[in-house]
Amino acid sequence: MGIANEKTVHAVVVGDVMLDSWLLGSAKRLAQEAPVPVMSLEATENAPGGAANTAANLVALGARVRLVGVVGDDQSGDELVHALRLLGVQTDLLTVPGRRTSHKRRLVTSGQLTARYDEEDLDVIPDEAERELLRRVTAAVRGADVVVACDYGGGVFTPAVRRALAGFPLLVVDAHAVAPWRECAPAAVLPNFTEVVRLLGDENGEEGEEGRVGEVDRPAYLMARSDRLLELAGAGMVVTTLDGEGTLLHRDGCPPYRTYAQPAPQHMATGAGDTYTAAFALWLAAGASPEEAAQAGQAAAGVVVRRPGTAICTRHDLLRALRRREGAVQTPERLAQLLDEHRRRGERVVFTNGCFDVLHRGHVTYLEQAGRLGDVLVVAVNSDASVARLKGPGRPVNPCEDRMSVLAALNDVDYVVEFDEDTPERLLRMIRPELYVKGGDYTPEMLPEAPLVRALGGEVRVLGYLPDHSTSAIIDRMKSQSEQLGNA
Repeated sequence: MGIANEKTVHAVVVGDVMLDSWLLGSAKRLAQEAPVPVMSLEATENAPGGAANTAANLVALGARVRLVGVVGDDQSGDELVHALRLLGVQTDLLTVPGRRTSHKRRLVTSGQLTARYDEEDLDVIPDEAERELLRRVTAAVRGADVVVACDYGGGVFTPAVRRALAGFPLLVVDAHAVAPWRECAPAAVLPNFTEVVRLLGDENGEEGEEGRVGEVDRPAYLMARSDRLLELAGAGMVVTTLDGEGTLLHRDGCPPYRTYAQPAPQHMATGAGDTYTAAFALWLAAGASPEEAAQAGQAAAGVVVRRPGTAICTRHDLLRALRRREGAVQTPERLAQLLDEHRRRGERVVFTNGCFDVLHRGHVTYLEQAGRLGDVLVVAVNSDASVARLKGPGRPVNPCEDRMSVLAALNDVDYVVEFDEDTPERLLRMIRPELYVKGGDYTPEMLPEAPLVRALGGEVRVLGYLPDHSTSAIIDRMKSQSEQLGNA
């Protein structure tokens, strides 16, 4: 899957902004006045939430972003603006006197979410604020590549504000209530399952259909209603999000397209929808197909649900996640093609090689270091025959297929490829890495591949070495322990 990355996308985010605070600590006793834990606060982490989180993710993914919304004249609003500016978001937030900035505080004890309390004003913004917001929205969207509307019922999207966005060619809407956006004819809307069921119920004035669907097969339920969803939403595309079950992309004339998620704890999913929306909108604006955009959104959401708090997915994170979906283990020929695509995007290729017979801490440490030196890390693995020639009888301990699978599971490894020769010179000629690295007690002069790498225009570097962490030493210790047990 590719992305058109030759230009910087200009994105405008309009919507309900908020500040997310995570209060972290430990609880070792119960309160005397009630059977509740007493939390000892150890740290507070603030992050942009809602539309502000969508904007922050768009910046991290490589877009130029302008955020339009409303905050109150309070400390929470000041902290939110400060956090956004640190992240590179161009803020155009209207301060409304007397209004409270939406602020969600979550108490986390030993990794467990124990409570949440909110401060917010959800009333529709006053007329004077609406007029000023309309002026800012009109100015902001002029010349934008994509507009993302984040409507969470926070009082920003009056009918007039929605009408100001109607007709924009690439309008992506993430809204708790989809029906009011129909007159805007958005390019895409992204409701969750509950919001979709409510939309389907709204056509008959039935607000309770969520309860009637119960424990149905949610993908099947939505697939059977795809055409009706598109009609009711009035959008070119409807992306229905299903949390741990992935998403369904509905568009006219095509069968629903499904993406799949790796389930994560619910408390880890905070902000994942914002991240999905950001990646989906950016990929569309960059020229990707809707199906590619849906996969990008799913992969980006999958990154942040593995991280604590309100997390952000960077462009590097997302490209790495997408590569994993395509498969890390590649043939030399296909790998060379893929790396050409990476270079066209200006990415730096790092190459290393080895037997990796028994993966240990030394391997993991140097692969982590290698991954930080570029954008794409390729690990070439000696075949079983090659290991036997180099290491002697009894090696390898693990077959090549197993060794490659374990390496492919490491976060820092992008591609794994097998080679049968004693040195990876043929691969190096095909791949032409910008950087060739080895881990251990070598010097560059000791590496027979170094002259070839330099002749191809690359750099050679030897990374750190952890004593007593070689595969041979581990195997020797295992043999010694086995002999001792046999003699006992």
